[in-house]
Amino acid sequence: MPPIRRVAVIQWAIKNLDVEYNHATACAYIRDAASQGAELAVLPEYHLNGWAPSDPLFATQAGQTTPYLEAYQSLAKELNICIVPGTLVEKHPHPRNTTYSSSLTQSGGETNYILYNTAYFISNTGEILGRYRKKNIWHPERAYLTSSLHEPHEVFDTPIGKVGLLICWDVAFPEAFRELISKGAEIVIVPTYWGRNDATPTALSYNPNSEELFLESTLTARCYENTCGIIFANVSGLEQSLGMSRVVLPIIGPVGKMGNEEGVLVVDMDLGLVKIAEDNYKVREDLAGEGWYYSYRHENQMGGGRG
Repeated sequence: MPPIRRVAVIQWAIKNLDVEYNHATACAYIRDAASQGAELAVLPEYHLNGWAPSDPLFATQAGQTTPYLEAYQSLAKELNICIVPGTLVEKHPHPRNTTYSSSLTQSGGETNYILYNTAYFISNTGEILGRYRKKNIWHPERAYLTSSLHEPHEVFDTPIGKVGLLICWDVAFPEAFRELISKGAEIVIVPTYWGRNDATPTALSYNPNSEELFLESTLTARCYENTCGIIFANVSGLEQSLGMSRVVLPIIGPVGKMGNEEGVLVVDMDLGLVKIAEDNYKVREDLAGEGWYYSYRHENQMGGGRG
């Protein structure tokens, strides 16, 4: 497989509960990415209906995502491009025995459903190659979303290499990356909905750019400490959004990054740097060694907690 893959990150001002606008915008940007030779296009978290969980329409729309997922499958096949359609909030019947789940309405009453925040990897043939339900749920989301809890992080063989999926606040947990690279992930794709004011007022009083610093530091660090590439797609164009969608590799850091503007960024991702980093740091070699003294494989431990 050629070590250089051409990939696209897409960001825009997602409109809450305006599914048709958001879907049409996403498709237009995906077509733009394909016209520039991108082999993969990645959208932000909550790209379809935004984040308005207290509105009853939010849960209603969560039960209507299948046609949009199928539309992305058809578009991928038409354009010969892989697509990670950000995340889709999906409604499922309440299992009643889920330890870490929410079934609360705005009034505090219990519902008969739960909501998962789900990312998919769609191949250029339209086939769904992998799915991941968000595990580490940001604190304000916990009244509405259910964690995937004990489901292991999985790695998928894709046309661009071995891929793992994470979602937004998962990046704060090195264990999630460790589990993925222990299974061979070369690229970790992270759709996100991360805002400038997600930090507390106290934290922001010390540094108004705290969240920007978090992302700049953490995304590069995760590439180095795991000898992997990261594709990070965030919402943009809103008053409190950050944008900052980017593609990051070990050794060189960001190979392309955006500000808070709307649009699509297409870059070449040299996966040869993943091997160079591993040859240099031998992180994967140590993880696979007999008697390795840390365990990063998921063993029925409850996830932590972001958008």
